[in-house]
Amino acid sequence: MKEFWVDLSKWDKDLATAAIEGGATGILCKKAEDVRKLGRIKTISSDGDLVPGRDVFEIHIKDTETAEKAAELSKKGYTIVHTTDWTVIPLENLVAGSDRIIASVEDAPEVKTALGILEKGVAGILLKNPTHEKIREVSAITTGGGGSIGLEVFTVTSVTDAGMGDRVCVDTCTLMKEGEGMLIGNTSSAFLLVHAETLENPYVAPRPFRVNAGAVHAYAMMENKKTSYLSEVKSGDRVLIADRDGGISGATVGRVKIEKRPMLLIKAESGGKEHTMILQNAETIRLVKEGGTPVSVISVKPGDKILGHIEKGGRHFGMAVDESILEK
Repeated sequence: MKEFWVDLSKWDKDLATAAIEGGATGILCKKAEDVRKLGRIKTISSDGDLVPGRDVFEIHIKDTETAEKAAELSKKGYTIVHTTDWTVIPLENLVAGSDRIIASVEDAPEVKTALGILEKGVAGILLKNPTHEKIREVSAITTGGGGSIGLEVFTVTSVTDAGMGDRVCVDTCTLMKEGEGMLIGNTSSAFLLVHAETLENPYVAPRPFRVNAGAVHAYAMMENKKTSYLSEVKSGDRVLIADRDGGISGATVGRVKIEKRPMLLIKAESGGKEHTMILQNAETIRLVKEGGTPVSVISVKPGDKILGHIEKGGRHFGMAVDESILEK
């Protein structure tokens, strides 16, 4: 989840309330107590949760020398970077080398630029000169995604019974729409888009907050692009939500349910390689077809084209590594 800080060094109670209600993760202020009276949120101040000069640093980048200094500061803690123009100052190397860069921005377009550097973007943003409108606009960007992930077409080659197994339902705090779900992988190199339970059916009401994600051993793509075993996903975690067009956002896990259910083994090919997925054998579990239409696992058949994501390299403790790993 990207940091969204609001600069309220010029105190404004109404704007502070708007920031808290809008999903900001931190407020830069002179007196932390003013903020704490309004709600629970990280404070950046001399008496706050993060203390400037100790936990947080600031620098104005004008040239290569100041960019190098920013890189050094970011080794100590979050570093707020000020520039005259985010579209002109080349910060790719700075972002590539640090996950503690906070971009000082004025408006939504600058937020999009900062969050899009090298695709991964900065660690977060500090909104200067905030207004109610700016807070709403920036919140929509930082909490609603705006990024993307590459989706590939997989061709189903077989669907067979896989016996009984422990499957995981991930109940999020987000109401998903048709075409949205989670990226789940039987291995760390290939993930299928498992659709949320958004559709009506004759047996149960829709559960648009839920993804019946698969067996306990499977990998779930998390919001930070790392992976977690489904068995380890828990309340409060942030999972990655992807849609049929590759758009991504994050969702907070509210609850996870693990129950013993009959399972299916689905094999699918992409790029000349065969990949597998184990999902519950039930009508409500769906994948996403090439055109974006959900398809139940009990209806999917060899030859069907479904959407997924291919990862290069491997994973070690959930993090992508550039090495060859054989998984079967």
